[in-house]
Amino acid sequence: MKAAQVEKYNKANISLKIVDVDTPSIGEKDVLIKVLAAGVNPVDNLISRGEVKMIVSYKLPLIAGNEVVGTVEKIGSQVSNFQVGERVFARLPLEKIGAFAQYVSVAEDALARVPAYLSDVEAAATPLTALTVMQAYELMRVEAGKTIFISGGTGGVGAMAIPIAKAKGLHVITNGSADNEERVKALGADQFIDYKTQYYASLLSDVDYVLDTLGGAQLEKQFSVLKKGGTLVSLRGMPNGAFAKRMGLPWWKQLLFSFAGRSVDAAAARYGVNYHFIFVQSNGQQLQEVADIFEQVKVKPSIDAVYPFEDINIALDKIANGHSKGKTVMTMEVK
Repeated sequence: MKAAQVEKYNKANISLKIVDVDTPSIGEKDVLIKVLAAGVNPVDNLISRGEVKMIVSYKLPLIAGNEVVGTVEKIGSQVSNFQVGERVFARLPLEKIGAFAQYVSVAEDALARVPAYLSDVEAAATPLTALTVMQAYELMRVEAGKTIFISGGTGGVGAMAIPIAKAKGLHVITNGSADNEERVKALGADQFIDYKTQYYASLLSDVDYVLDTLGGAQLEKQFSVLKKGGTLVSLRGMPNGAFAKRMGLPWWKQLLFSFAGRSVDAAAARYGVNYHFIFVQSNGQQLQEVADIFEQVKVKPSIDAVYPFEDINIALDKIANGHSKGKTVMTMEVK
């Protein structure tokens, strides 16, 4: 089969090599997926640069790609939840990625059925972001009736985070450009803040939860809108010791991440709030919950660009250097 591989880590060159490799074998609890499309994400470039080695140590060469949709081609002897021919999607397990290929072997517990209304391209753009949101809300231990501020909620994360938050019974506040207000309110946002004319840190207080998509200097400002004991989960902040412990990293990596994240931990302590950094992991049960929610509200991810398999390096370059207005997706069309 055709596959796109990371040959060696290179901070200056994120290009993958298209090669012929054997179709993967499957274990008793695995499913062989014929790939229809794959999401192309910043994490793919981070892996090629060797920037996630502290979290996951991959053996090279490595078939790249973290987010996939396809049809079930074959099932292991102990697989009970899926049948040949079903359309499924997944955020692939961190330790066993490989979406940029004609076929991929996936553990059954990482998979979920694709909502029928989603196209293959839309389905490929869903799992990573949707699971990020689900796992962030799990860390927050969200409770119905409480309030969440989703910073920069007019982008791809917000399109997932807002309807899932509403499905969990939360009061949702977000901010962004005014031309997106009607769209995000249609997704379920209860309050919209125009970032050009209003400043969220002056308007908000006693918020229960914050989902941070901005990072940087905005992080401490978002701490300030939380009530004492509130929780912020960041997609863009600094990994810390709590993150390393949650990921099950060895003690010396926990020590290093504790050192790296000490300033943000100190800032959270000053405000009397909880801080978590998240690196999304596979979880078929959570993804199926998302799929069931989306069947009801018909959420669709925003798609910016679609490339055929042979143009995977163009897609990766766009992710690294372009300005995206949605997800980039690769379709598995091999000539």
